[in-house]
Amino acid sequence: MTAAIKAITEIEALRPRKDEPAPEPKTRVDGKGRAYATGRRKDAAARIWVRPGKGKITINGRDVKEYFARPVLQMIVAQPFQVIARNEQYDVEGTVSGGGLSGQAGAVKHGISRALTYLEPDLRSPLKKAGLLTRDPRAVERKKYGRVKARRRFQFSKR
Repeated sequence: MTAAIKAITEIEALRPRKDEPAPEPKTRVDGKGRAYATGRRKDAAARIWVRPGKGKITINGRDVKEYFARPVLQMIVAQPFQVIARNEQYDVEGTVSGGGLSGQAGAVKHGISRALTYLEPDLRSPLKKAGLLTRDPRAVERKKYGRVKARRRFQFSKR
């Protein structure tokens, strides 16, 4: 019994005091000044590198306007920069694979948001409030046996 009480007092000693300031968040930047993050959405996975620059976004070796031709997808990719009001201040380079174009755009958006928080930890709060750091867990439901699709049944025939 005394061993358990001793362990609890040791835990209390490890807990940070309220008068102590919280430690400053550290940046995660490589030798080239880039922050790396992985973004995911549906079946798509994006590997993203963000560094200070002139606002050039390159996905799979192509410009973002060429890769994501639809304006809606371009808007999705640019969302993190609009939330933090820093358009054309960061260069983004990334590779994305799997899924369709809308899933890939969501994965790139998630990766950019995470990489921005690694580059500048102060940006975490506005990005989190906008819901850009949360991975969207929705995925396609699997097809069940005895069904046409995941939930659709075969057509009923009386004869």
